[in-house]
Amino acid sequence: MDIKAIAMGLAFAFMWSSAFTSARVIVAAAPPVTSLAIRFVISGLVAIAVARALGQGWRLTRGQWRATAIFGLCQNALYLGLFFVAMQTVEAGLASIVASSMPLIVAAAGWAMGAERLRAQAVAGLVAGLSGVVLIMGSRVSGGADMVGLGLCVVGVLALAVATLSVRGASAGGGNLLMIVGLQMLVGAAVLAPVALLTETWAVDWSVPLAIAFAYTVLVPGLAATLVWFVLVNRIGPTRAATFHFLNPVFGVGIAALVLGEPVRGLDALGVAIITAGILAVQLSRAVTPPPAA
Repeated sequence: MDIKAIAMGLAFAFMWSSAFTSARVIVAAAPPVTSLAIRFVISGLVAIAVARALGQGWRLTRGQWRATAIFGLCQNALYLGLFFVAMQTVEAGLASIVASSMPLIVAAAGWAMGAERLRAQAVAGLVAGLSGVVLIMGSRVSGGADMVGLGLCVVGVLALAVATLSVRGASAGGGNLLMIVGLQMLVGAAVLAPVALLTETWAVDWSVPLAIAFAYTVLVPGLAATLVWFVLVNRIGPTRAATFHFLNPVFGVGIAALVLGEPVRGLDALGVAIITAGILAVQLSRAVTPPPAA
């Protein structure tokens, strides 16, 4: 077992899951798409400035440029854009639960494309993770969750899966990783800015919690988590890295309960235990790479 990869995965999962709570604070006081576009501009410029200070250049391989564009569109503009809009009516905890279904999509896509064959233990872990997600989600939906917002979250997760499968192309080649992180954020900002201008009015309920939530979102989920994610996927592959998204309900529900006071239901604890067991099973299993065609 790669202890460093597990530590990176846990750190990523915590930072990424906390974004659902900070996003919930932001969209309650400011237009969601506009706020997200501004966040991407700030995060992107900061990442590029630091990258230049570290000696990283603009020269990327063709695969890196392609993957950066796909990641910026699918994760930043579509996944995060749809989730920000949805969380005007969807609880942070429920949004994090929906996001945790992404590993199954990545695993299915990897299998369909012949990129990876998973051992039985890994398959069992993925099924267990899905079961835990379904258990928690079922209790939340029966409690009256907004179905339109939930539908936006589902579409966003599909886009996130595409972004995850593109990350290896962006990570390949070694250098310029922080530059790539900054550039893909600017791609997201470029896509979201026209949407914000056409669909939203600039009306903000300014407050200290809003300022803290926005600054935190820019620096922690925006910069730190994204950088860790790129490194993690390049280290252990998209399927195994994606299983850490199964921890979104663990951290996401817990953080939302502590910060926002969202209720934690009895089935949540059982679902979290099942999800944790599923992640462990996948991480203890080794992915099998198909032999190259003769």
